[in-house]
Parts: sequence; structure tokens; C-alpha cells
Amino acid sequence: AVVGERHPVRGEIVKAYVVLREGCEASSAEIIEFCRERLSPHKVPRAVEFVNELPKSSIGKVLRRKLKETP
Repeated sequence: AVVGERHPVRGEIVKAYVVLREGCEASSAEIIEFCRERLSPHKVPRAVEFVNELPKSSIGKVLRRKLKETP
């Protein structure tokens, strides 16, 4: 999931929350490089955070506002 996060200089940056599949490994740099090869520059995340699971609603939609609330 991707959300906008406050940044003191830029105002807001793109931050990705990533859940890796079991047995898979990836670094933040690898995720950013993968995105850089496939997305427009303004869509590439500036920060990546790995999480065990994404918060979801009762119907399975990702609750992006909950991600923004996490420290």
C-alpha cells in the first residue's frame, strides 16, 4: 500500500508499506529501484516500511488512514 506522508521540506512524500511473501527477501533500496524502473518519477516511493500485515476493513479493503497513524 502507498500513502502520502508529511515531510518537513517537500511537504509530502510517497511512502510504501510492503508485506513480503513468506520466504522472500528484499531491501528498501531494491523496492525503490523496482518502482523507479516501472513508474513515473513522482510516483516512486521515497520511503519503504516493511510490515507483517496491512490493516484491512471488514470487506478486505486496505485502511490507508490507519497506516498514516502508525509511528
